[in-house]
Amino acid sequence: MVREAQQSDLNAILELYLHLHEDSMPEKDEHLRNTWEQIIKDPNHHLIVNEVDGLIVSSCVCVIIPNLTRNVRPYAFIENVVTHRDYRKKGYAGECLEYARKIAEKENCYKMMLLTGSKRPETLRFYENAGYNSGDKTAFIQWLGMDR
Repeated sequence: MVREAQQSDLNAILELYLHLHEDSMPEKDEHLRNTWEQIIKDPNHHLIVNEVDGLIVSSCVCVIIPNLTRNVRPYAFIENVVTHRDYRKKGYAGECLEYARKIAEKENCYKMMLLTGSKRPETLRFYENAGYNSGDKTAFIQWLGMDR
């Protein structure tokens, strides 16, 4: 079942992120709690989860960004697309991305964007099959406050 995350989903999402690129869970401190509150309460921040038999197995984030161009239409940014290792290649992440697309359409977004650090052909094909292309734009990233 695909849905937006609820307040009680924090621990399950943090565990799922261990299958993304995290190597440990963040400290459960005030900063984490405040950040989680900010995410949950922000109407433009959609943390989408796919739940199977009570377990969150896949997720993505869809942020709606207000915009003054394109007839003052917002755009959507997709981030943190992840599926639990044991549940990959079963369509769960695709269902999350489709849910995000419906949110973006409802919000009258003119485009959706996502970045991936993966160079694996199967990952790139997955995003292409979900409707994304890598030919229209060039992405540049500047990392801040971290060793790369």
